[in-house]
Amino acid sequence: MQDQKDGHLYRQRRAESRKSKPMLSLVVPAYNEADVLDHFLSDTRSVLDTLEIPYEYVFVDDGSRDATADIIAARLNGGVPGRLVGLSRNFGKEAALSAGLAHAKGDIVVVIDADLQDPPQLIPQMVDGWRQGYDVVYGLRVDRSSDTALKRGTANMFYRLFNSLANIDMPANAGDFRLMDRAVVDALLKLPERNRFMKGLFAWVGYPSMALPYQRPERRAGIGKWNYWKLWNFAIDGLTGFTTMPLRVWLYCGSLVAAGSFAYAAYLIIRVLAYGVDVPGYASLMVALLFFSGVQLLSIGMIGEYVARLFNEAKQRPVYLVQDILEGRSAIDGSGTDAE
Repeated sequence: MQDQKDGHLYRQRRAESRKSKPMLSLVVPAYNEADVLDHFLSDTRSVLDTLEIPYEYVFVDDGSRDATADIIAARLNGGVPGRLVGLSRNFGKEAALSAGLAHAKGDIVVVIDADLQDPPQLIPQMVDGWRQGYDVVYGLRVDRSSDTALKRGTANMFYRLFNSLANIDMPANAGDFRLMDRAVVDALLKLPERNRFMKGLFAWVGYPSMALPYQRPERRAGIGKWNYWKLWNFAIDGLTGFTTMPLRVWLYCGSLVAAGSFAYAAYLIIRVLAYGVDVPGYASLMVALLFFSGVQLLSIGMIGEYVARLFNEAKQRPVYLVQDILEGRSAIDGSGTDAE
């Protein structure tokens, strides 16, 4: 009870230090989102204008092959505040998020997808949570009926497995949709790794956090970019980036197999001494050979996953390359005037 009271007082003191009119940066990674961009801008601007604080958009074009970059450029030229960060090719959403955070200038930063499955109507509640002293306010998806049963089931399995193996606690069903204080963004930008699993990094940096439940709607337009193969590789990246338990599992498996082998060898020796020479059968020999060969290949493959990540980190290539930056109007407040 005392801990809860102390935590409330701590957040109250932090809330008192918040700016009355912070600048908000909306980071929007985009890859082939031409069909939904105008819907996204219409919905978000109607929400942001009610906040009466300066805001800007930070669009990141992740090597789109459609008219995504052209539409964003046209809207920026038409008065939408912010900038377009164009990457030289498709580096993936995690790299695009990193680029957006690096180019956001706001005191508070909201990460949101352009497909409108993350409702912009929650942004005012996120800002209220920030004013209450929380450094992170993340959306928590309590209803994922828009996803398939298979996707919901595999997602739940991944979160349970990740939290049981990793040394951090990542909220289940919390995506990238969140508000972060400038201190949190600066902390994320200090992390140098190339293999970036952003959901894990969001959890790793910590800071006082608040969950904001919401129902996840379907996409407003366009098609999703994730398939099960990409999600599988994404899950492997997350697990290998935040825990070495898969390597330790094979140590335990090897120990058990070795113990069983010694026990079986002792049994054979005793049997031969007691009953004479016994020629083993071909079938049992092949089963044992194939079993242990499979175990070795699996363990080598798991080691290879970690070696590959060491290889990528050792090359020290940048996470992304910026092709160009198109600046639009400066940040504006809710009345539509330029911010000071």
